[in-house]
Amino acid sequence: MIKLIEVFKLPQRNQYTLREIYVNPKHVVALREEVGFKQKLVEGQLPDDLDSRQDFTRLTLDRGQSGLDVVVIGAPHIIENKIHGTNEKQLLTD
Repeated sequence: MIKLIEVFKLPQRNQYTLREIYVNPKHVVALREEVGFKQKLVEGQLPDDLDSRQDFTRLTLDRGQSGLDVVVIGAPHIIENKIHGTNEKQLLTD
């Protein structure tokens, strides 16, 4: 499992907040840049403590017959490295 920070919309509000999520890397089927959230950041719809240079990625997770999309903090290549970093076996040496 990998830990990511999800950006999600509060129910019945036009505000977003952050929460930690844990994702099984084997269930990630797609990653794509989420440029719309950069605009939301500029417009002040996202939490104030986010850096203005922040990038966002939309993950599509396999959920059986349907997928689940979540938006997380980080550029696609950063998220990809986190995913592949947990799948690669490392050789231990003395």
